[in-house]
Order: sequence, then structure tokens, then C-alpha cells
Amino acid sequence: MIVESYDENGAKVYEMVIRQTLQDLQVSRAIRDMKVFADPREPVFIIVVEYEKAASPITIDDLAEYEYKKDENNLYIRVKDETYLPELLQKLWEIEGRENIQQPSRYEIIINNPKAKVEGIIIHDPQEDLKKKVYDAIFRIIPEGFKVIDHLSEGNVIAMVCSDEIIKEEWIQKRDEMIKKLK
Repeated sequence: MIVESYDENGAKVYEMVIRQTLQDLQVSRAIRDMKVFADPREPVFIIVVEYEKAASPITIDDLAEYEYKKDENNLYIRVKDETYLPELLQKLWEIEGRENIQQPSRYEIIINNPKAKVEGIIIHDPQEDLKKKVYDAIFRIIPEGFKVIDHLSEGNVIAMVCSDEIIKEEWIQKRDEMIKKLK
């Protein structure tokens, strides 16, 4: 991690704040690299974060077996792994409507008159969870009052230019340079 600023002592303090924030949110091990540029005289704050890849998404096929019974017009789902059962139910409610879902037991789900195919639907995405945690950390790190934000997210890199004024083109260029150095 590098914090770049004209004020060396301020940069060291900000580095401590960043480390503490990442540690508090339990994402410090997931951050591959981070570059920060701060200049309160401008005022501008640029942060570029590259985070690790997380595990593959969990699909319905990973945690359940299902069978469609045409004569009843019902889809029967047998849950093999209840770890993600709440997320599975939430996803099914979104897709089919809560009123069409029955759960006679912990390991059984019945969808009345299913309208969508459940094959391959993503139930839990660790990469998205990690990305949300990284965003949470970034928004805690950004200085108070810097509400004007130019945001960029590509792959596993998140970059923001923040200020309390209109974002200048030179700051965007600085962010782009920081991204290139990161890769």
C-alpha cells in the first residue's frame, strides 16, 4: 500500500487509518494492492484498490437436486446442503413469488406452477460479497465531505476520484496512471 501526499506525516497517519479500517472490516488479506493520493490543498483524494479473486459462485446445482413433475406442474427441490438455504429461498421468492413456494421441511421445497428454469441459478456469489466489503472500506476511508465522486470498477479493481469540488480532468488522468502502476 502506498499513500502519496505532499504531507509525509499526514500520509503516515492516513496509512494507519486505512490499515485499521481494512482490519476492522476483515478485508485486509483480500486487498492485493492499494494506492492512495491525497492533496487537501486541491482538494482531491484518489484511491485505487486491487482485490483478490474470491471463490466461484454457488449455484442451485451445488446444494440441491430438483425434479419437475409435469402431471402436478410442480418443481420439487431436495436440499443437500442447507448452508445457503436462506439465500436459496430468497432467490426462489424473487424468481417465482413467495406465494408459489412451499417448504414442508428443512430439506424440501416445492414450487407450484414454476415459470422459470432454476438450473444453474446463482445462489451465493463470494466475489460480489467481497466487492461490497471493499466498497464499504473505501467509503469509510474517503475523507468526510468529499461527496463528488468519479467511480471506475473493472474486474477486481475499484478506483475513485473524490473531492468536494467538480472533478478535474487532471485528477482523472492521475487515477488512470495509478491504475496502470497497480497492474
